Amino acid sequence: MNTSIKDRMSGNEAVAYAIKQINPDVMPAFPITPSTEIPQLVSNYIANKQMDTEFIPVESEHSSMSATIGAEAAGARSLTATSSCGLALMWEELLIAASDRMPCVLALVNRTLSGPININCDHTDSMGARDTGWIQIYAENNQEAYDNFIQAYPIAEDKRVHLPVMICQDGFITSHAVQNIELNEDKDVKEFVGEYRPEEFLLNHKNPIAIGPYAISNYVMEARKAQEDAMENSKEVILEVAKRYKEQFGRGFGFFEEYRTEDAEYIMVIMGSAAGTAKQAVDDLREKGIKAGVLKLRVFRPFPAEEIAKALSGAKAVAIMDRTESYNGHGGPLASEIRAGLYESRVYIETVCYTYGLAGRDFTVEDVYGIFDELRDIAENNKEYRQHRYINLRTKENI
Repeated sequence: MNTSIKDRMSGNEAVAYAIKQINPDVMPAFPITPSTEIPQLVSNYIANKQMDTEFIPVESEHSSMSATIGAEAAGARSLTATSSCGLALMWEELLIAASDRMPCVLALVNRTLSGPININCDHTDSMGARDTGWIQIYAENNQEAYDNFIQAYPIAEDKRVHLPVMICQDGFITSHAVQNIELNEDKDVKEFVGEYRPEEFLLNHKNPIAIGPYAISNYVMEARKAQEDAMENSKEVILEVAKRYKEQFGRGFGFFEEYRTEDAEYIMVIMGSAAGTAKQAVDDLREKGIKAGVLKLRVFRPFPAEEIAKALSGAKAVAIMDRTESYNGHGGPLASEIRAGLYESRVYIETVCYTYGLAGRDFTVEDVYGIFDELRDIAENNKEYRQHRYINLRTKENI
């Protein structure tokens, strides 16, 4: 196992430090809260000659992703960073990056999308982009944001994958909060990530190619199926990279973390920073003899439906937590996908979908207690319940 360096960093600092260690070839970027610090810190590293990445200031987020795709197509390891409306502005380019099979990386600092106008955290931005063909990996804390970013390129650039990767962390909650962190040595990160040697690229005059040409109807379905196959292939690669990372650096896990779920009768499925709140509540409930657990989802795309169904199969009731709204009347994206996965795997258990934390709304340990109380009431007393509920919603009754 390699040695580690103990430090204190915000999530943005941790991701910028990982970028410095990887030293990619090109980074186009445009500032937007709360991800602005990432390109700012990277540009400082470049100015101080701590890395030699080509930094490209652009006029918009659409341009930053367009330039990232162009640089990647030319054969350069490339990345950008953004949040919220910035991701929305590059929407067209997200689909192009995936369909052109560009293994670039995006550091996304999750922030709600307008409207109403708000700059705080939820998963509206990344969940809206869930079907653009990008791999999506989420972090609970600053350490995971750092570790996930280092694993991004080995996943994206694998010949079985060749898809872009979105590394997500919660805006302000992890991006700006300072936490203790273990950093890897520069040489160990470079060894782990390796050099990027694409087989085909635009500047290879010995093998001219076209990237992103118009596709007539005879080819588009086949191209989409090839993307889907690559996304399925990425499951194996994600686990391989995670295993290698843990062997080398001693940290990490695969699609999700199972926290005290071995004998759990009641499980909460959740993504991002709020998983820490859920874990604390579970520890408290365990001291009272309540068999509660948390399944913290790390990888949303590809969606590990079969694996999640297996992990939840022993529970009496499950709470599925979405930090976004799908406007479908029965829950968010995580709820829809988990329920579909449970059905397909023939796992029939009680599930309740909760929407929480929109636009930075507080989510507390006491909230988690209440959710687990409701799960117990449903399982033990056959309590009737609504399939979809909001947590801490301000109504006439509670204002």
